[in-house]
Amino acid sequence: MNAMRVTFLLAAAAVGAAGQSPYGGSVPDPEAAGSAAGLTLKDAIRLALKNNLGALVADENSRSARGQRLVALSLLLPRVDARVQQSSIQNNLAAFGFSGFPGINPIVGPFSLFDARVGLSQPVLNLQSLNRSRAGAEIERAAVLEAQDARDTVVLVATSLYLDAVAGESRIEAAEARVKSAQALYEQAASYKQSGVVAGIDVLRAEVQLRAQKQRLIAYRNEFEKQKLRLGRAIGLPDGAAVKLADAMPAGDAAAVPKAEAAMGEALKTRMDFQSLQARVKAAEFARKAAGAERLPTVAFNADYGTIGKAPDNSHGTFTAGVSMRVPVFEGGRIKGAEQEADAALGKLKAQLADLRGRIEFDVRSAELDLQAASDQLEVARGAAELARRQQEQARDRFAAGVTSNLEVVQAQEAVAVADENLISSLLASNLAKAALARAIGASEKNIPAFLAGTPTGSR
Repeated sequence: MNAMRVTFLLAAAAVGAAGQSPYGGSVPDPEAAGSAAGLTLKDAIRLALKNNLGALVADENSRSARGQRLVALSLLLPRVDARVQQSSIQNNLAAFGFSGFPGINPIVGPFSLFDARVGLSQPVLNLQSLNRSRAGAEIERAAVLEAQDARDTVVLVATSLYLDAVAGESRIEAAEARVKSAQALYEQAASYKQSGVVAGIDVLRAEVQLRAQKQRLIAYRNEFEKQKLRLGRAIGLPDGAAVKLADAMPAGDAAAVPKAEAAMGEALKTRMDFQSLQARVKAAEFARKAAGAERLPTVAFNADYGTIGKAPDNSHGTFTAGVSMRVPVFEGGRIKGAEQEADAALGKLKAQLADLRGRIEFDVRSAELDLQAASDQLEVARGAAELARRQQEQARDRFAAGVTSNLEVVQAQEAVAVADENLISSLLASNLAKAALARAIGASEKNIPAFLAGTPTGSR
C-alpha cells in the first residue's frame, strides 16, 4: 500500500506527540476515566471534541477575535465618562505676565475648586472606524469557522488513532494464534523425533519459528500499549486510565460516497477552512477601505455637563457642546503606505483562497483514489489470507503423513503471518481512506461515521 499512506495519516494524526501540533495533545479530563473501560469510537470522538488541545485552542482564538471585534465596534459607539475633582489652588499671576499692578498681590489663593462633570463623545462620520468594525466582524466569523474546521480535524485524529489501536489489537490476536500454531508444531516435531520419525533439525526449525512468533507478539503488545497512550493523550483521558477498546474494525466494504464532481461541490460548501478564508478575504477588503478612508474628513460630537464651584454646596451648572471636523492635509506618506500594506495583505489572501480551492479538489480526488486502491487491495488481501491458511493446513497434513519435513509448515506459517499483516493493514487503510475522504469533503462529524458504516451520504 498504502503502507505509506497509512503511515502518513497516522503520523499526521499523532504529530502532536512531538509537540509540532496541538491535535496530539489534550487537557486531561478526570470524568473521562469512566469511558476508558469500554471505549467506543463514538466515545473517543466525543471526548476528543471536548478535551483535544487543537479544539480548545481554536475556541480560544474565536473568543479573542470576538474581543477584537468589540474593540473595533467601540470606536463607532458613544463614549461617556464622568469625573469628580476637588482641588486647592494657589497661582502666581506674575508667572503669566500679570505683575506690577499697584495694590494687587500677584499671589492668588489658596482657594478651593470643586468640579463634577459628565462628558459625551460620539463619532458622527468616520468611515475608517466603520470599515474596521466590518473587518472585525468578518475576522470573528472567520475565527468561528476555523474553530469548526478544527473540530473536523479533531474527529479525523480521534478516528485515525482509534482505528490504529484497533488494528494493533487485531495484530496481537493474530500473533497469539500464530504462537499457538508454532507451539503445536514444535511439540509435534519433538514428539516425532522421540519416535524416530523426523530428524533433530525439524525440532530446531520449529523452535526457531516459535521464538520468532513470540518476539513478534511482544513487539505487537508493546506497540498496542503505545497506541492506546497516543489515543488517550488526544482525547483527554487522565494519566493511568486503563483503555479497553469496545469497537471492532469496520468491515472496510466500499462506502457509498459521492463522485468527485459532486464531492467537490459539497466540499466548497462544507469545508470550514474554505469558508473561513473567504471571510478573511472580505475582512481584508474592508481593511483596505479603512486604510483609504483615512484621507476623508471625520466628524464628531462632543459635549459635557457638570457643576463647578468652591464646594459641592457652593457650585453652579456649566456645559459645553460642539461638533468638530478633522481633515487630513499632509500625513507624510503614512496613508499611502497603509494602503499598500492592506493591498498586499488582500492579494496574499486571494492567492491563498485560489490555492485552497485547488487543494480541496486535490484532496478529494486523491482520497477517492486512495479509497479505491485500498478497497482493491483489501479484496486481494482477503483472498490471500484464505489461501495462506489452506496452504498451512495442507503443509501440516503432509508433515503429519511423513511426506515432507516441517520446512513446508514453517514456510506456510510465515506466509500466514505476512497474509495476516497485509489483511490488517489493508483493512486499516480502507477505513482510514474513508475517514480522509470524509475530511476532504468536510462535515467530518457526520461524514466519517457515515462513511465507516457504509451509509449513503444522501441518507444522513
